[in-house]
Amino acid sequence: MSGAGLTAFFAERERMDWMEAVVHTTTMGADIVSEVLMNAGAVGTAIEDRYDVTSSKKSDGMWDMIDEDVLKNMAEDVLVKAYFKDDQSAKETLLLVGEKLREISRLDLGFDIGSLRLEHSSVHEQDWAENWKKYYKPFRAGEHLVIKPSWEPYQEQPGDLVLELDPGMAFGTGTHETTFMCMQQLEKYVKPGCRAIDVGCGSGILALAAAKLGAGDVLAIDLDELAVKVAAENTQKNGLLQTVRVVHGDLLEQREEQADVIVANIIADVICFLCGPAKKHLLPGGVFICSGIIREREDDVQRALAAAGYTVCNRLEKGEWVCLAAHL
Repeated sequence: MSGAGLTAFFAERERMDWMEAVVHTTTMGADIVSEVLMNAGAVGTAIEDRYDVTSSKKSDGMWDMIDEDVLKNMAEDVLVKAYFKDDQSAKETLLLVGEKLREISRLDLGFDIGSLRLEHSSVHEQDWAENWKKYYKPFRAGEHLVIKPSWEPYQEQPGDLVLELDPGMAFGTGTHETTFMCMQQLEKYVKPGCRAIDVGCGSGILALAAAKLGAGDVLAIDLDELAVKVAAENTQKNGLLQTVRVVHGDLLEQREEQADVIVANIIADVICFLCGPAKKHLLPGGVFICSGIIREREDDVQRALAAAGYTVCNRLEKGEWVCLAAHL
């Protein structure tokens, strides 16, 4: 999509009103709730978790994620916020979401999922975007990668690889443990001139990170059209259009590309399904990086990888999450 086309797309959206649905949950329940909201038609979700902030402030290489005053005002519950078009179907959407949340609350998940209380309000997209700015500050992801929003200054240090990334309705800003660990794995396995594929690219952050680390050709692919548009804009913003190809679609359908590194920051069930068919897209000696794995599901993913013929060569753990790198 051209720069003019992207500009018109976002200008059109800024004139729209949105319904913000907020679900109260826990760190363990946040991804399940997020999936419920996305399946209901949300154009994006955001997770506000005090743990993400406090653990990030303690992590090596990360700093000043948000202002202390903002941390004080954050809810004790984990809040999953979702954005829906505020149209005639909004009321029905809320009813469907409420019904699904009640179904989940009756399940024995083996962990506390929280109250699942659902709230909603109308919001202008510009107000939503401005609200996000107070949460999103420059931070270091790994040894060389630095992620910064366009509105924040940053004094570049020798060896820094700076990615400018603004949180849009498609998420993936690098602040969550799963994305952070993927970038650490990319620093380890991406070699100059190699090929990479980012499956379920979201905002495009991992594809852009691979390009910054020296990959010569990167395919960023996602089934969500909005994610593709946001990833394309971020690719253009970082001057990486010659390296990163952003595509709407399914890697497993009518795609022949092969890569030295495939990264998938999704969820355990999808990784278990994807790892076998993805083998045909992995070049000899290549590495499959998978994240979005809650610790309780790691054994399932490990078994799926082993059954598909992979050997895990590196494992990272952060908070409740695990990231694995495996080769054939």
